[in-house]
Amino acid sequence: MNLVPDIAELATEILRSRSEQRQIPLMTTRPGGLSLDQAYRVSVLIEDARTRQGERPLGRKIGFTNRTIWKEFNVSAPIFGTMYDTTVRPLGAAFDASSLMEPRIEPEIAFQLAAPPRPWMTPAELIGCISGVCAGFEMVQSIYKDWRFSGADTVAAFGLHGAFLHGPVRDLPPAERPDWIARLSTFRTTLRRNGTVADQGHATNVLGGGPLVALGHLVDLLAGMPDTAPLKAGDIVTTGTLTRALPVCPGEAWQARFDGLPLAAIEIELV
Repeated sequence: MNLVPDIAELATEILRSRSEQRQIPLMTTRPGGLSLDQAYRVSVLIEDARTRQGERPLGRKIGFTNRTIWKEFNVSAPIFGTMYDTTVRPLGAAFDASSLMEPRIEPEIAFQLAAPPRPWMTPAELIGCISGVCAGFEMVQSIYKDWRFSGADTVAAFGLHGAFLHGPVRDLPPAERPDWIARLSTFRTTLRRNGTVADQGHATNVLGGGPLVALGHLVDLLAGMPDTAPLKAGDIVTTGTLTRALPVCPGEAWQARFDGLPLAAIEIELV
């Protein structure tokens, strides 16, 4: 007998997991399993449900663009999820880490779009669609115990998105765009916990070429998914962690620097 997962039931279970802060068994190991295409169908139902509940989609987070962590998390390609007005905010106030399940922190570069990018654009064309750049901390969580999952599991589970806490958005005037193309492929990142270096990363950790490459990958991926909303002007797109995704605890202070980019260091305190 070929078992087919009930997509609507899975979406309801995942939403309940989030509201109750209760971890659940993997989707992919259940009878019938869960394919990547089915997982994205689950994510569409989840976005519809959250929108009906009053949340407003603000853009997308791209996950697993850092190839150096693929083996650790049993994935082999980037994924994406939706971000909302309830999960994206400027840095400033302390963040309640207990609001997420097994939270981890990821320093990332994000873009704000001036226009929707088209598939197969070059970096020079892509940057023309960007109005602003910022650095931020993607706070990720796992509804599956001990961060053990496959790619399809993560897609269904909000793309692991918990929150995106960002620094000031720097305008990107046309005259500066050529310089940004070069900088976005060569900068370095240092992540500190309580003043001590926790990890370091390089732009090339992100799909071999940096955040613009990640944006292009997402645009190309969405072009083949007619049931998923495309990117639009005003959207925020995070481009994936530059370091390992590290566990966090209340009482910690984290800082990230982005050497080679004209962006100030970002800091956050966890409670």
